[in-house]
Amino acid sequence: MTAPTAALAALITTLVALGPLSTDFYLPALPAITTALNTDVASTQLTLSVFLVGLGAGQLVYGPLSDRFGRRPVLLFGLVVYLLSSIACAFAATIETLIAARFLQSLGACAGPVLGRAIVRDVYGPHDSARMLSYIGAAMALAPLIGPVFGGALTVWFGWRATFVFLTVFSFAQTVLVWRMLDETNAHRDAAALRPGRIVGNFRTLLVDPLYRGVLLCNSFSYSGLFAFISGSPFVFINLFGFSPQAMGLAFGFMVSGYIAGTTLSGRLSRRLGAPRLLAAGAVLGAVAGITMLGLTVAGPHHPATVMAPMWFSAFALGMVMPNAMAIGMGPYPKIAGSAASLMGFTQMGLAALVGVLVGHSLNSSAVPMAVAIASAGLACLASYLMWVRPVLRAADQPAP
Repeated sequence: MTAPTAALAALITTLVALGPLSTDFYLPALPAITTALNTDVASTQLTLSVFLVGLGAGQLVYGPLSDRFGRRPVLLFGLVVYLLSSIACAFAATIETLIAARFLQSLGACAGPVLGRAIVRDVYGPHDSARMLSYIGAAMALAPLIGPVFGGALTVWFGWRATFVFLTVFSFAQTVLVWRMLDETNAHRDAAALRPGRIVGNFRTLLVDPLYRGVLLCNSFSYSGLFAFISGSPFVFINLFGFSPQAMGLAFGFMVSGYIAGTTLSGRLSRRLGAPRLLAAGAVLGAVAGITMLGLTVAGPHHPATVMAPMWFSAFALGMVMPNAMAIGMGPYPKIAGSAASLMGFTQMGLAALVGVLVGHSLNSSAVPMAVAIASAGLACLASYLMWVRPVLRAADQPAP
């Protein structure tokens, strides 16, 4: 059985970061891809949105598979799929080929986040999971903090294909480390986990639980606000504000620093305040930040600060919402932790993909469409907390602001 060590935490961090890194690292290259493959913005945006679709849908499979066969073999399979499809992305000659390769890449990438979080639940238990997920989230954010900067530099120096060459090398290193370092962590393997009736029954058990349903929506809406920014920011900063790819990477890194601050504070306060209070604080802050951004972009001056300042607080709020929502949702379900993590990941990525498509098709000569999506996501997260999470916690005599 794998012990809770610093090396394990570092490895899980890279696994959970695989999905975000696969999008953040090549963000500065999106305009270059549009030009090089002779396509339009909406088609290039599909390389992001289709990745989110696969990243979410694949998690519905990896969770039950890991509940049946264990985390380690399923994780290794996913990493090999990611490695091969990253090579295909690097050699794509048309936008259609790149979109298809990105979808296959997402089917491999989704093994990292869903199984990484399930491993945290396996190893750290229900009480320390929120704290560990917060710290892992803070460390994980270093990848997208550095990724757009490094990715922008690679795009300028070697072209957009270099970003996928880097992802290929990164995934190869991950595969070797998992093979050599990770023992099996699933002590509750279920021989019937892949039976259709059991899969449907497990998901039904989760969805009829109002607490799980509430944190599922909090997590999903909060992340969809971030993805609205991820999807729209390259064109807002580069095309509207005139940033270079490197400067856009630095601007994106500034937003990620807000997420790091939120997850770090959440980890430090987890044992003192508890996951419910931290989730509530993040939901309120996210709604306020989103409304502020929308107000500034509609009425304020045409300036990058009208987007960057409120987005920093929105990212801070996300750093408080996500780890605590996940810990609250998976805590009561040790025997189906894989299914609980996969359903949460599927909903999170599916909603984010939809938001990404909407933002991609509505971007114009202003940042207003992106701000509308971020504000709407923040308000929906807060509404989900107030409608489902807060009443259940109050009824159970747990602290719920």
